[in-house]
Amino acid sequence: MSDQNGNGAAAQPVIDIRNITKSYTMGEESLQILKGISLQVQPGEFLSIMGPSGSGKSTLMNILGALDQPTSGEYFLDGVDVSKLKERDLAKIRNQKIGFVFQSYNLLKRTTAQRQVELPLIYGGKPNRGQRAKAALEAVGLQTRLGHLPSELSGGQQQRVAIARALVNEPSIILADEATGNLDSRSGMEVLQIFQRLNREQHITIIFITHDAWTARHTNRVVMLRDGDIIADQPITQPLVAGEAERPSEAAELEGIFHSTYATNEVVEPAL
Repeated sequence: MSDQNGNGAAAQPVIDIRNITKSYTMGEESLQILKGISLQVQPGEFLSIMGPSGSGKSTLMNILGALDQPTSGEYFLDGVDVSKLKERDLAKIRNQKIGFVFQSYNLLKRTTAQRQVELPLIYGGKPNRGQRAKAALEAVGLQTRLGHLPSELSGGQQQRVAIARALVNEPSIILADEATGNLDSRSGMEVLQIFQRLNREQHITIIFITHDAWTARHTNRVVMLRDGDIIADQPITQPLVAGEAERPSEAAELEGIFHSTYATNEVVEPAL
């Protein structure tokens, strides 16, 4: 297999998880959340992980983000097996390799936008913090909001601060957990545009955790979970370009699902 430059060697996956399981003990019973998942993500991919509540997608995200350890299996991040690291080493990996964007923004109420973005650099002991934070905020279109508090920013602007904070350490991957879930349609589209631009122009590996098929259609690959297993892993051949297509109404989406269901006489996932 050749890499993208035709050099005859496959690129090393940025994420390589092998037979990952996750179980929790509740009294005398063991509850298995992930049931032997294997997944590779190549550098520069933009994919979404979908699944209903209880499918295991949040548990998988926590493992991918080095926020939790698997019960068994291996997880290689940039070639390093992080599945058995201690918490101190996991924290270092998170700071250096992974950027997080959450549905609820997770901003400090009395901290300016620039200071919010500087925080990962402070924790990592990085130099030129002010300059790097300003550059990250400029990349998401907030160069005029450096001194603003969260209460002085719209929801979409707060999420852009969170994206800048995720970017500032130049991570290997960005994990976005329902990143448009709290936003109105216009702000959500602006956030999708930013992610698509970052992926296209800076080749940042981005993983969306989402339950929304419309959001997933803006990525290049979708992985579907159900009951702790991967039930589908497929490319999206014609990803939507954020801002160029209107979201169909809920009625139209439901009609499409019902048509697919009854036409094939089997239950299917919402069409991507």
